[in-house]
Amino acid sequence: MKTIIIAAGYATRLYPLTENFPKPLLEIGNTTILGRLIRDIDAIPGITEHIIVSNHKFIGFFKELAEKAMTKHPIMVIDDGTTTNEGRLGAVKDMLLAIDEAKVDDDILVAAADNILDFSLKGFVGYFNQKDASVIMCHRETELAKLQRTGVIEVDEDMKVLQMQEKPKVPVSHWAVPPFYIYKKEDIGVLRRCVAEGCNTDAPGNLLQKVCMKTNVYAWEMSGKRHDIGTMDSYNEAKKKFK
Repeated sequence: MKTIIIAAGYATRLYPLTENFPKPLLEIGNTTILGRLIRDIDAIPGITEHIIVSNHKFIGFFKELAEKAMTKHPIMVIDDGTTTNEGRLGAVKDMLLAIDEAKVDDDILVAAADNILDFSLKGFVGYFNQKDASVIMCHRETELAKLQRTGVIEVDEDMKVLQMQEKPKVPVSHWAVPPFYIYKKEDIGVLRRCVAEGCNTDAPGNLLQKVCMKTNVYAWEMSGKRHDIGTMDSYNEAKKKFK
């Protein structure tokens, strides 16, 4: 299994801190947001390589990371060629770029680089192996306003995804979906077909709306909490929590 980490965002809400520095490399405790994520994934059995997709503006920072990282598995850095937030490719196209550039023919764990988890992804990978199908992460969310700002899924009694909504006005359930996915290598062709058919490529949830109608996708309830570093307040809170 290969890891594709999407780190191509511009984090405009964290300016001036991230105006000329990538958000995933902001310090958290004795490491960085991305460093914490890679440290966890790198220790999971079955992982063979980490692929980081960066925009062109910040590519040098991630190349330096790859050169200095003390990881068991190699880190490959891919430049998506963009230099502005307005010209970004979007998470879905960045993922497909990584698949093409790295010639991926394997299962893929896709993760957003700007999230902090207080649990290991080992259980998520174990669930994928158990289901032998593409899987996503989910958690219960009771606040309507938060559900309206994220992906929401409907599942059956076996946690098979029946439908996916992206930022719905009327959520179909209380199951919210953070940006962590594992796709079987056999489903990579499905991802490509969904994009070819006109899927919105900005948010990965838009892709999942189409994918779950074409192949089996199951949802794993997170075993802890996820911290989305999207504002200065959320970053400062994370620094206090993860010293």
